[in-house]
Amino acid sequence: MLKDNRVRIICGHYGSGKTEFSLNYTMELKKIEDKVAIADMDIVNPYFRSREKAKKLTEQGIKVISSSISGTALDIPAVSGEVESLIIGEEWNLILDVGGDNVGARALGRHAEYLKACEYDMFFVINGYRPETQNKKDTISHLQAIEETTGLKVTGLINNTHMMKHTTLDDVLLGQKLSVEVSKELNIPIKYISCIEEVAKELPPELKEICITTSLIMRDSWMS
Repeated sequence: MLKDNRVRIICGHYGSGKTEFSLNYTMELKKIEDKVAIADMDIVNPYFRSREKAKKLTEQGIKVISSSISGTALDIPAVSGEVESLIIGEEWNLILDVGGDNVGARALGRHAEYLKACEYDMFFVINGYRPETQNKKDTISHLQAIEETTGLKVTGLINNTHMMKHTTLDDVLLGQKLSVEVSKELNIPIKYISCIEEVAKELPPELKEICITTSLIMRDSWMS
């Protein structure tokens, strides 16, 4: 697992759990790679941003890149120029946590030329409980809108269908069914399943092989 291209772009529908997956993926990657960086590319949504957990990540030796202006509470449409240098260079494993839908994905526009020139993966996160991605048609529509906006191709799907800490095996399997339908239609592989530890233990063996156990990092204990 995690033998993906050096630059990983995480995108998807607003509220699908992109940032939660990005953080957990990044921490898993740090276990096997020395130089790992995550860039908060979300300049649209003021909630649940990866940069809000910078202290936790930096303590693990992960480089965190966010706005060019210091301060996690500032809603400003800017992303550090350091992102570009890490894309061009070959030294760092880089995760780009992109904003929701094609609007949020526009932040990739200034980097598109460099991304196309390097080996990248773009993972589309599917949450079958989001209102606008509950069926194959709508999910594909969102995916293709992001591709059109960025000029980049999705290379893998992530099943992140959940009900937060109340997630059951049935929830994940529902999302897997949808993910399989999208995968077959677009010929894009399902790269990972993301779910909480309790459910991960219940997955069939073939699904456990692609499972990244998710800690609810972005959700405080009082949140449902």
